[in-house]
Amino acid sequence: MQQAGFIVIAFIALIVAYVVLGLKIVRQHEQGLVERFGKYKETLDPGLQLIVPFIERIRRVDMREIVVDVPPQEVITKDNVVVTVDAVVYYQATDPVKLVYNVQNFVLAATKLAQTNLRNVVGDLDLDDALTSRERINAQLREILDEATDVWGTKVVRVEIQRIDPPADVTQAMHRQMKAERDRRAIVTEAEGDKRSKILQAEGVKASRILEAEGQAEAIKQVAEAEKFQKLTVAEGEGQAIERVFHAIHNGDPTDDLIAIKYLDALQGVANGNATKIFLPMEMSGILGSIGAIGEMFNKDGESPTQ
Repeated sequence: MQQAGFIVIAFIALIVAYVVLGLKIVRQHEQGLVERFGKYKETLDPGLQLIVPFIERIRRVDMREIVVDVPPQEVITKDNVVVTVDAVVYYQATDPVKLVYNVQNFVLAATKLAQTNLRNVVGDLDLDDALTSRERINAQLREILDEATDVWGTKVVRVEIQRIDPPADVTQAMHRQMKAERDRRAIVTEAEGDKRSKILQAEGVKASRILEAEGQAEAIKQVAEAEKFQKLTVAEGEGQAIERVFHAIHNGDPTDDLIAIKYLDALQGVANGNATKIFLPMEMSGILGSIGAIGEMFNKDGESPTQ
């Protein structure tokens, strides 16, 4: 009985040990590859999993993003300048089966692949293009690496060029060139500012003279209009006065004697002037006749007392 009980306990303990050995935990960022007798069987998701001990084994694959630091290397550009270039490549596993069984050392393979393609991409550019086209280099290198590593079950998330360092003598020459360019821009900017200042000053003088001329023209125009208004007013007044005198004379029915006397007054004013010649109208005979009649009338008046 004791021997039978011992066998049962040993059997139960063996079963428990067997189950314990078969229980595996796959963490959240992992996936488990089950191999039976060295052959791939299935892929296990994160969580508690059970396998057959001694027959199956599990290989965990980290599915998180992998950072591969590409070490610095010297690259000859298209214009034969040696530059030192390094980069960082970010990978992410998409197929754990390919990542485990299609490449032996993914990090080493990815590093060498990135170095080779980085040398090819930068070598096709001039130094100036290489220094100013980092985004284009990143995009081009990412496309090449993503296509090459697809068979390894990974995806290239991004590529970042850390530095592109030209030789010291080239760097000094570039600094001198940049300084000369900045000096040139400063001189051009100063000249353009001086030119703009003079243009604005000339435009100001021009505008001032135009305004002054317009003001003078407006003043002359207003003075002329005032003189015109004055003359029109005086002319209208004189016309009205003449018209009233004419109507008064017409309504008063003047005699020839009165007209002759007024005519003599007018001739006296004409004779007192500086004129050397006096033109008499054609109707002078009638007027002279009236004057003669007036003279006879005065003579008769003078003789009457003596008679």
